[in-house]
Amino acid sequence: MQTAQSTQVKSFTLANNQISRWHRFNSQDEINQATVRHILQAADEAIDRYGSFLIVLAGGSTPKSVYQLLAKEHADWANWHVYHNDDRCLSVDHDERNSKMAREAWLNHVPIPADQIHDIPAELGNIAGAKAYAKTLEGVRTFDLVILGLGEDGHTASLFPHHAVDNSADAVAVFDSPKPPAHRVTISQARLNDTHGVIFLVTGAGKQHAVNDWLNGVAIPATLIAPACGIDVYCFGVEVSQ
Repeated sequence: MQTAQSTQVKSFTLANNQISRWHRFNSQDEINQATVRHILQAADEAIDRYGSFLIVLAGGSTPKSVYQLLAKEHADWANWHVYHNDDRCLSVDHDERNSKMAREAWLNHVPIPADQIHDIPAELGNIAGAKAYAKTLEGVRTFDLVILGLGEDGHTASLFPHHAVDNSADAVAVFDSPKPPAHRVTISQARLNDTHGVIFLVTGAGKQHAVNDWLNGVAIPATLIAPACGIDVYCFGVEVSQ
């Protein structure tokens, strides 16, 4: 695999006591390659330690590019378990479903056992879908790696600004999303924090305002993800300063 270098800006302790390590890349290809390496290394370490690798996927264009690269890799796929951080309440075959994107870009091309790929059944509606996914997550150990994105409004997964945070279950219903569709299912803040690692993928100048707020201590939804291990923010196309 091509070697990609990043400039690690430094570590910050931000709102909600979130410990963040910011890595700046010089191109989209560099951030993609580095993310793939991080995922594969986390998988090897988890399988050595636990016999399995539990990864939570994000939607979006940057993750899609990463998934397309993963489809070409060789890994111990039989021991991977795949989850999604959120999904939209649309039909299974709708082009805006995160699960459909991940399957077409990656999961359909590698031999991960079908019963180890856990799509959110958001097509059932946000309430029924959340209840079903909470049951799927029941008894699942700490995640090994959570992949997240950042919206221009500072949201991550389907945790939106000015929305009450629901930690009543591992997966919860989302109503009145400011981005359509209004109904979604998301893994809760508390369950996303139950992880050994987090990568935020942040690309494009449109995210600059959210990044500025984040680094200036504004409690945007992305700061709700504050596991004890800290988070790694991989960024390209935004300025990182404090």
